[in-house]
Amino acid sequence: MEAFRGLVTAFRTLTVLPVPGKDALRFSTALYWFPLVGLFLGALQAFCAYAAASTGWHELAGFAAVLAGVLLTRGLHADGLADLADGFWGGKDRQAVLRIMKDPNVGSFGALSLVLVFLLKWIAAVKLVDLHAYGAIASGVLLARWVQVLLASSMPYARSEGGTAQAFVAGAGRSHLVLTSLSSTALLLLLLQADLRLAGVALAAAVMSALATGLIARRKAGGVTGDVLGAVSELTETAVWIGCAIIGR
Repeated sequence: MEAFRGLVTAFRTLTVLPVPGKDALRFSTALYWFPLVGLFLGALQAFCAYAAASTGWHELAGFAAVLAGVLLTRGLHADGLADLADGFWGGKDRQAVLRIMKDPNVGSFGALSLVLVFLLKWIAAVKLVDLHAYGAIASGVLLARWVQVLLASSMPYARSEGGTAQAFVAGAGRSHLVLTSLSSTALLLLLLQADLRLAGVALAAAVMSALATGLIARRKAGGVTGDVLGAVSELTETAVWIGCAIIGR
């Protein structure tokens, strides 16, 4: 029963879809289900791209993939990316970084990061549509949710006063990392039809994105927050799409 509640919490946390049932007693239980929710979201985004591509307008198809991701999550991770950019580049010390990241207003660094990252995502998505690589589109979304578990399981929570993501990070541990890594790899191979070369590039892009974000977060904020987890999701999705687009040429 607790495992099923974890699935409910994962869907409620990562999507805007109404899911019946009770939340998990320990929110960290939901982390086990993050890759599955990522697979679900990725499949929907890939389907939207495929449907739009039937018009012959691949630029529209790439936009459909990106827009679907925003609508299905209500821009949750994009908000985290903007807050991270404002805090990391606008704060002079750890306290300032955390204070700025908590501010709901979007500054110039946040706006620039959203424009640049979403432009890159659209460019990569258009190329993947050209290549008919819809599995790669779904893979980027899947791995973007896996790296959230990776950072939550390996880094401390940055805010002493608590926050939205504290309940997830506080209970995260090795079992979450191991099980989600195994499930994500299996699902990735399924999506990419056991193409080991493409899967290796996707995994490498995801790990490098998570490592870079984690190192900067530790130096700037002393750990992770909900904004850091949201930002790493957006950055990883972009990195995986770009890597797959390049290797698939």
